Amino acid sequence: AMVGEGVEPASVEQAAAQAGYPARVLSLMDELTLTLPRRIREETRRAVLEAGGTWHTHPAEAVIDRMVDEFGRPGRSGGAGFYEYDEEGRRTRLWPGLREHFTRPGADIPFEDMKERMLFSEALDAVRCLEEGVLTSVADANVGSLLGIGFPAWTGGVLQYANGYAGGLPGFVARARELAERYGERFAPPALLVEKAERGGTFTD
Repeated sequence: AMVGEGVEPASVEQAAAQAGYPARVLSLMDELTLTLPRRIREETRRAVLEAGGTWHTHPAEAVIDRMVDEFGRPGRSGGAGFYEYDEEGRRTRLWPGLREHFTRPGADIPFEDMKERMLFSEALDAVRCLEEGVLTSVADANVGSLLGIGFPAWTGGVLQYANGYAGGLPGFVARARELAERYGERFAPPALLVEKAERGGTFTD
């Protein structure tokens, strides 16, 4: 998303590293192959629309579409993605075209916001999954996030990150609202989170 907003790609990778992610965001996307998230997105979009829901376009969608369709860079398996690769398939450097085609002057955002946007987006997604019954336990969310999506280990997991945020869940809600105001509704705190924060609770079961 931040690359699509014009933020310097190297800064995005640095923010992921400093937030404690074991793999940097763009290199991880290359490993997955960019066509995979696109296929998942299209299937999810179709299901949402068929159920009568509204699909909210994520800023990252246009970046992935351009990388695959316009630039022919589907990821590491295709020999070219956000990074360049040598003949042995080893990652060498960020593709200079990222800066040329996506980075915009003045699009810089505070480094702390960059780090927290990554952490908050995954934590908020987990709360929504709990709310919708996709996840049935806090333990599943925390363990799954550490083992499955490589959420930073220092947090204890996505929901433990929210519990342990400065000021507890009320502090987490306040920061989520601040991020939503700056960067869009996808950072708005779900009702389940707000209710728990107002009751002085935490995610424990």
